[in-house]
Amino acid sequence: MTRTPPPAHPRDPLGWTALLVALFAVLAGWKLTTPSQPFFDEVHYLPAARALLDLSRIANPEHPPLGKLLLAGGMALFGDNPLGWRVMPWAAGVLTLWAFTRALWFASLSRFASLTGGVLAVAGFPLLVQARIAMLDVFMLAGVACAAWLCAAAMREPERARWRLALAGVALGCAMAAKWNAIPVAVLPGLAFAAVRLRACGWHGLVTRRGPPVANIRLAEAALWLGLVPLATYAACYLPYWFVEVAPLRGWAGLVAWHGEMLALQHQILPPHPYGSRWWEWVLDWRAIWYLYEPVDGAQRGVLLVGNPLVHLPALPALAWCLWAGLRGRADALAVAVLYGASMALWMVTAKNVQFFYHYSLPGLFATAALALALDAWWQRGWRSVLAVPVGALLLLAWFWPVLTAGALDGPDGFRRYAWVRGWI
Repeated sequence: MTRTPPPAHPRDPLGWTALLVALFAVLAGWKLTTPSQPFFDEVHYLPAARALLDLSRIANPEHPPLGKLLLAGGMALFGDNPLGWRVMPWAAGVLTLWAFTRALWFASLSRFASLTGGVLAVAGFPLLVQARIAMLDVFMLAGVACAAWLCAAAMREPERARWRLALAGVALGCAMAAKWNAIPVAVLPGLAFAAVRLRACGWHGLVTRRGPPVANIRLAEAALWLGLVPLATYAACYLPYWFVEVAPLRGWAGLVAWHGEMLALQHQILPPHPYGSRWWEWVLDWRAIWYLYEPVDGAQRGVLLVGNPLVHLPALPALAWCLWAGLRGRADALAVAVLYGASMALWMVTAKNVQFFYHYSLPGLFATAALALALDAWWQRGWRSVLAVPVGALLLLAWFWPVLTAGALDGPDGFRRYAWVRGWI
């Protein structure tokens, strides 16, 4: 009589994940204070953070407050200097990588997908660049990544689901309060919970605790954690606006009216920008942004925001594979494809006339997850040659390192080593 072997339980790569994230923390923090002067959109967000720090007025009113509050917190802790400006984005970038890698683990239960996804996120360029500049996008990325991690973990470990879903709701609210780009993604966890429960249980799913995606959580409770908590968290981030000296908000009606003003500012017609681009140019990795290119701190320096071609471009067929695999029943692949589509749809229909490559930061993170899942599918079939993708991406990271971290270049024409196509100039 033959014995049935025990089921395989893949080992959690927690230690390797911690090592990868620690390495990224060192790399992203290397010479974080260079350049020593504000550059690119820091010239907008740092004054807004200072205004919140002393509660003088509401500055940079077109964006929600959380990112600016966190920048102000960095300056309160470390001073109004380059370290104080950038320490919070650095911390948010490190948190984003940790949460992104843990989300991949809980979603796929694949060590290869989780660790490869983390390597690709590090080598993909945008996360590194955004973690080193005082802008708002990296705070949004951290909120979304944390929500994805907590939701995926709640589904895998229902006994810990309640507090994880509650924290996921807080993370979603923080993501929206950092930048509105997160809104199309933030509504999906609650909708997905309802869709999966009702599909599995029919109308009985409205009241039962049983059934997927998370047992012992009723639909009404999920609506609390993934619907009301995000909204309450988002609203709470505006509380400092009630206490500014000039034109403070007055009551909840004032908050609602303020959102009308924010929306009008978002839709205002702006003059064309030299680095303006459209969503299809982001997808094709065609239009980059030089955040910095000038003599500063004793040398010619540059900071280039662009996608690593060995991550950015292979991610496109990987997204198609995720959609195909998802429609055939693979939930993690379907989730990645839907999240990418939702985050891109905003930019396909928005009335905002000036757009930039950094708006692809969130869709690009989902595209990186898609590439990790697709490579994992080949890895599980024995195709060890897929390692060429993360290895090649790391080699390109090393090549582009000077223009990702404001390193010293070889003079005014130093950019030519990195501007591989016309759209990268």
